[in-house]
Amino acid sequence: MTTGKIIKALSGFYYVKAENGDVFQCRGRGVFRKNKINPLVGDMVEFEESNPGEGYVVDIKPRKNELVRPPVANIDQAIIVVSAVKPDFSTLLLDRFLVLIESKHIEPVILISKMDMLDQQQAADIERYQEDYQKIGYLVQPVSSKLEEGLTDVEKTIKGKISVIAGQSGVGKSSLLNAVNPRLNLETNEISESLGRGKHTTRHVELVEINDGLVADTPGFSSLDFAEVELEDLSDCFPEMRIRQADCKFRGCMHFKEPKCAVKAAVDVGEIPEYRYQHYLQFFDEIQNRKPRY
Repeated sequence: MTTGKIIKALSGFYYVKAENGDVFQCRGRGVFRKNKINPLVGDMVEFEESNPGEGYVVDIKPRKNELVRPPVANIDQAIIVVSAVKPDFSTLLLDRFLVLIESKHIEPVILISKMDMLDQQQAADIERYQEDYQKIGYLVQPVSSKLEEGLTDVEKTIKGKISVIAGQSGVGKSSLLNAVNPRLNLETNEISESLGRGKHTTRHVELVEINDGLVADTPGFSSLDFAEVELEDLSDCFPEMRIRQADCKFRGCMHFKEPKCAVKAAVDVGEIPEYRYQHYLQFFDEIQNRKPRY
């Protein structure tokens, strides 16, 4: 029995990197299907070698966390790439990503791409948003793959960690990884002007080695739902609300209609950005009205 990490999943095969650096093309045992367990990229597994370079995954070690979309496990941080323009910077979309990442207890990092394409007013707007998210406690890194600005900071962020890089299609995730490590030569596509969004270029999940770290280059996606986020946990996914929860008059305050709510008071005096609170209310309504799962 040999121990290794799944670094790629493709067409029913799991590519497992053993501790000695060798990579084995493995199938999963039928017991996983029977128990409805899917091996994920990032899983530490035990496998049996059947032929040279081939084998079967027989056991999956306990996970510290996992994501469903993209399907990756045991992540140290999630690098959320949002573009400054084309597609336009969206705090709503960014906050959806942040809530999903926070709900999995994964450390988020925000990268704002395409900074070279901004005019003076757009640059001032992005700077204001950057300050807002930094005050909350998030690491925010503006970058330009084209001008190679901010790439050193990205390399430091990636170093020695397992990262998932995620974001809407067309924000430049593959371009960013290629700029950090040109040897990757990941496929990229220009934005479709007629659609206003990118084409899906990444078709499988794979951990790639960058600067002594592993990064999951994952499919871009433009819709995100909160199927796994419970209503009572939503405010915990907003750090600026989480730290004020104890100051609300009522235990279990939902920061909605309750009196003497510390969160609403912080919004009123500008300590919490109004748009963040409005997004919270929008997500609250979405979770409250979602169809029940059976």
